Amino acid sequence: MAFKHKNAKRIEGLDVNVWVEFTKVAADPSIVNLGQGLPDISPPSYVKEELAKAATVDRLNQYTRGFGHPLLVKALSQVYEKVCGRKIDPYTDILVTVGGYGSLFSAIQGLIEEGDEVIIIEPFFDCYQPMVKMAGGKPVFIPLRYKTVVGNSASSADWVLDPTELASKFNSRTKAIILNTPHNPIGKVFTKEELQVIADLCIKHDTLCISDEVYEWLVYKGNKHIKIATLPGMWERTITIGSAGKTYSVTGWKLGWSIGPPHLIKHLQVVQQNTLYTCPTPLQEALAQALWIDFKRMDDPDCYFYSLSRELEGKRNRMAQLLQEVGLKPVIPDGGYFMIVDVSALNVDLSDMEANQHYDYKFVKWMTKSKKLSAIPLTAFCGPDTKKQFEKYIRFCFIKQDSTLDAAEVILKNWNKPTS
Repeated sequence: MAFKHKNAKRIEGLDVNVWVEFTKVAADPSIVNLGQGLPDISPPSYVKEELAKAATVDRLNQYTRGFGHPLLVKALSQVYEKVCGRKIDPYTDILVTVGGYGSLFSAIQGLIEEGDEVIIIEPFFDCYQPMVKMAGGKPVFIPLRYKTVVGNSASSADWVLDPTELASKFNSRTKAIILNTPHNPIGKVFTKEELQVIADLCIKHDTLCISDEVYEWLVYKGNKHIKIATLPGMWERTITIGSAGKTYSVTGWKLGWSIGPPHLIKHLQVVQQNTLYTCPTPLQEALAQALWIDFKRMDDPDCYFYSLSRELEGKRNRMAQLLQEVGLKPVIPDGGYFMIVDVSALNVDLSDMEANQHYDYKFVKWMTKSKKLSAIPLTAFCGPDTKKQFEKYIRFCFIKQDSTLDAAEVILKNWNKPTS
């Protein structure tokens, strides 16, 4: 007898997930995993020590305030008051959630209605589209377009939005635009001029901005991260998202936050109180203590907010050189810890693989199996109309120990040697 209970329509077609598929493909411990954004470097010792301390305090093993542990929201307000140059109320302007994912979910569920249009910049972090669809919204895509550059490398700054094309996506049904800077997967750091174009359109069309800034501290020399919420007229219409996992390399803690005006944050709080309720108290306490340590030294270059990007810049440069040495043209990121590369120059014959998959999916599966090196296909970050534009690109993650990058180097240097 057929079972009558089927999935809710709001999740129809959302069952395919790149992380589920490629985590399984790269599960063999002999594979060098440069796919998922999973740091294998150690978090700062004081961050781990604060968690150990928190676990010994009985009251910190119980529920805390649902919208954010009091000490944590106070620490976040102090850090971001300094960054944004404005007063931020810890209790009305901040919501602590289960990672950046939780922040995105509460923002989209709390603010997007059936039929609302949400502009998504391609490539995009893969959960944006399904979250908008689950809320009943309509994703409207606009791609970053590549300005062709001569040479053996390109910069993430070479990928830009066309202002006229962007303006054409706004109309009376546009409820929000999702911005991601520094950008995943390309690593683009939007300039003030680029952000102003977006801000002007948001103000003109009375549109919200959900600004995913989880890589805010990971910006490399010659670049500056600017929060769109700090531009005139944007604080009152922007939700800014941050992440402990990206700030302190503790992705397993799954703590994130949303910052914005009370008239928006209150709707996210309603979603939180009726879904997750609260986040783990010991983790929030430890994060608060770590933030206080770094808040007090924000004028010191040794502050972890700045020192991690200096460490990663060397890893970024090494990754780029390795790819260039095998004849590839990487896109050098200005921020974040991912690097995309066009693999078409390798001329790998994939005709014997599944015909219904895009080239990058087939390439990554082939590379993982035959070369023992994993990555993520870029079309996982694209809407249906631009997959062809991006299917020759794959994404590598370089927030890895030197030993992991050493292993990747061996594979890349021996790329053209036959495998046994």
